Amino acid sequence: MNHMTSDNLRSAFGGESQAHMRYIIWGEEAEKAGFKNVARLFKATSDAEEVHAKLHFNALKDVKGDFPVTSMAGFGIGTTSENLEGAKGGEVFEYTQMYPAYIAVAEMQGEDTAVKAMRYAIEAEKVHAERYQEAKDCVDAGKDLDAEDIILCPVCGYITFDATLEECPICHAKAKVFVKY
Repeated sequence: MNHMTSDNLRSAFGGESQAHMRYIIWGEEAEKAGFKNVARLFKATSDAEEVHAKLHFNALKDVKGDFPVTSMAGFGIGTTSENLEGAKGGEVFEYTQMYPAYIAVAEMQGEDTAVKAMRYAIEAEKVHAERYQEAKDCVDAGKDLDAEDIILCPVCGYITFDATLEECPICHAKAKVFVKY
């Protein structure tokens, strides 16, 4: 694998891994604050970030050794609204800045597996940002997220509130593999 794509995948792996843990923590805080559905959304999105980290790690399957990894990561625990804003900001950064640049490099270098992993992530991150904004709007209005169903595609990390969806719009996985929260 080309050096720049390898560096970018390691950075993306680091960022997704940290988002996975951050969303678990922020979900616990949302639960304590009485926002059970927001907590479920954080859990589903945490698992989506784990999906992305695994895709990146698997794309690096032939790269072995220890490497320093630089990645973007938000820190701190605030109110549920502040945590949702921070989560949304991280997702927007990924789909507007990080992944477009990483994909451009991987395409230029002919790294098709890396491109596929990052394309799944970029499309899912757009949806994550929307879901976090929906949740923040509810929390700011003093209520919990109105979502009976929170559903994750475990192939690409897409999240939906639509239990009637038959296929993932990103990777086309069938609904039978979806995970409900």
